[in-house]
Amino acid sequence: MLMGEYQHNIDIKGRLFMPVKLRESLGERFVLTKGLDGCLFVYDEEEWSNLVSKLKQITLMKKEARDIARYFFSGATEVECDKQGRFLVPPVLRTHAALEKGTVVVGVGNRVEIWATERWEAYNENINEDVTQIVEQLVDIGL
Repeated sequence: MLMGEYQHNIDIKGRLFMPVKLRESLGERFVLTKGLDGCLFVYDEEEWSNLVSKLKQITLMKKEARDIARYFFSGATEVECDKQGRFLVPPVLRTHAALEKGTVVVGVGNRVEIWATERWEAYNENINEDVTQIVEQLVDIGL
């Protein structure tokens, strides 16, 4: 399970350190793509294959299905860490997530999310106000 919150800086070349605990679970190679809420998603090869399979099952006759497939696949890239545990975040993904210096790397169960520090802090301020209400809604649907 991928979990935890880690703060790191992205360097001038666009390299970011993947924390050891997360790297051990992700494996040597993993997929980096555009995420939701202004972050990046990181999947190990198995989880990425699961997502690809699910996206293949949705009908391309619906605009929303085509849109979501384009969204995830257009930004996707396979990466691997160097000997220092760093990987290169391509410019298009750095722009998508507003990654300039400070980042937060978060384990979220089956994936890792990479956030610009400012976006992560703003997200946490907003979610803290709503978390009780969200939990109550999830309990209502049996979660």
